[in-house]
Amino acid sequence: MNKQHIHISVVIPLLNEEESLKELYDWIARNMQSNRYLYEVIFIDDGSTDSSWEIIQQLSSKHSEVKGIKFQKNYGKSQALNAGFKIAKGDVIITMDADLQDSPDEIHTLYKAITEKDYDLVSGWKKKRYDSKIRKNIPSKLFNWAARKTSGLELNDFNCGLKAYKNVVIKTVDVYGEMHRYIPVLAKNEGFNKIGEQVVQHQARKYGVTKFGIERFINGFLDLITIWFLAKFGKRPMHLFGLLGTLMFLFGLLTAGLIGFTKIYKLYHGMPTILITDNPWFYLALSTMVIGTQFFLAGFLGEIILRTKKDVKRYTISENSNIN
Repeated sequence: MNKQHIHISVVIPLLNEEESLKELYDWIARNMQSNRYLYEVIFIDDGSTDSSWEIIQQLSSKHSEVKGIKFQKNYGKSQALNAGFKIAKGDVIITMDADLQDSPDEIHTLYKAITEKDYDLVSGWKKKRYDSKIRKNIPSKLFNWAARKTSGLELNDFNCGLKAYKNVVIKTVDVYGEMHRYIPVLAKNEGFNKIGEQVVQHQARKYGVTKFGIERFINGFLDLITIWFLAKFGKRPMHLFGLLGTLMFLFGLLTAGLIGFTKIYKLYHGMPTILITDNPWFYLALSTMVIGTQFFLAGFLGEIILRTKKDVKRYTISENSNIN
């Protein structure tokens, strides 16, 4: 298997999904075999406390296509995807959730969209959802609207876990923090502009309960601001902070100069005047010069960090299964 050319890598992050793993793998395997794809399935156990890892090991021992990674603790979906992307070997990488709400029947059409239509990335769109309207549907619509306006990508469902990528895309983008929902935006920022969307089937949860609460949308909006800022100024922080700092410093300097000139003018002509320290504009000028200097230094330090940063350890893997 490892010496053969792999058509599809299915990357599946999970947390406490022991009930669904065998059923999910069997479903994936049926679809792969019916379409005669050479494939691998990579399960990333993101610190599960149930028997998920034992089931992954069992699947791995029986099926050479199954690979597994176990995190020492729960690091989050982005870190799980990052680890899976690093070892994925397929021409096309499919990501999906492990809760059976994403249908493996969609893999074939997603694969064809990449290989025949030459998309760099195809994002799923759960047009008809089986989630609670209050907990997920309404917040999701607001979130996706904000994401479209900010990123310029006309996608209807940024948070859909079912996506397909060219191998080069996942080897290029760096998925970190909580940025998994913004991989299309990260890809666009790296120059992958052929991004499509496909309506996919969404299924009601069969086992367990959702691992995500309403707070994910709050975090999502904050991450959206972050990714917008990084896209605009991440590679040139001095362009933002340096500009703001310079403008603020010049404003403070000119204001201080005007205060001093006014003071001298009044003294020269014998006009009544007050102490400079009694003038509220003096403190405004002083504050803007100090803040402007800090902004400028922040931009300068940002430039230095960009030139000296190194990869940092983001997660600890405790075990691997069937990975060469």
